[in-house]
Amino acid sequence: MRRIAFMNEKGGTCKTTLAVNIGAWLAREKSRRTVIVDLDSQGHCGKSLGVDVRQAKRTVLDLLVDPAVTAESVIVPTAIPNLWLLPSNKSIADLPLLVANRPDRERLLQKKIDELQGFDCAIFDSPPSTGLVTTNIFLATREVVVPVALTYLAMDGCAEVLATVERVRQQYGKADLAVTLVVPTLYRRTALADEILAKLGSYFPDTLCKTALGYNVKIDEAQSHGRTIWEYAPESRGAEMIEAIARELLKRGEKASHLAAVG
Repeated sequence: MRRIAFMNEKGGTCKTTLAVNIGAWLAREKSRRTVIVDLDSQGHCGKSLGVDVRQAKRTVLDLLVDPAVTAESVIVPTAIPNLWLLPSNKSIADLPLLVANRPDRERLLQKKIDELQGFDCAIFDSPPSTGLVTTNIFLATREVVVPVALTYLAMDGCAEVLATVERVRQQYGKADLAVTLVVPTLYRRTALADEILAKLGSYFPDTLCKTALGYNVKIDEAQSHGRTIWEYAPESRGAEMIEAIARELLKRGEKASHLAAVG
């Protein structure tokens, strides 16, 4: 199962937008059985998919704190074929306190995802912070996608993610963890945005996405209706941009798998 986490320690970088819509694209267009694992206390993945997370009998917190709870019992279907959701809400903020005395607290998510059967892809949406939740995500995933809004502050968040990836690789022996793609987001045709985009290109020549996600009102409208861009405005410029990003991410993953097999 391919495992991809969308991360940036700064909020407002389109992590959820990309996680939900790329997950939906994989499910709809490539028939990949995909589960979106929401680990943000805002529960925006559910809201973007029309799932009322307030009515969820169980959430990802139950999965992580109760050894008897399986991922299959928490996953809920979405309106999109081949796409499921592991919902989250504000309760996830209690995780550090609830598992403070457990020696395996950093690997709770990894163990549950390892047990999950029948899926081709797991997409993790991360909170805009560091801590126990993000450590769990790093240890459960193999690939990290870093959305970077074209502002200097978001670039700082990107640098922090890269530093954390290296720390996790060293501290936990997570040799298969890597940044697959750095995605420029909220692009506008301004001198400042072009300057930051050029800097990203110099910093990340091998992992910078060829497509920058520009601001698109149809994407916002889709989320406000609890729908993906493919259901709301499939012919829009927003859909075109996200599909290009999804195709590049898919190709990079297939290339990495081929190299690993050859090796």
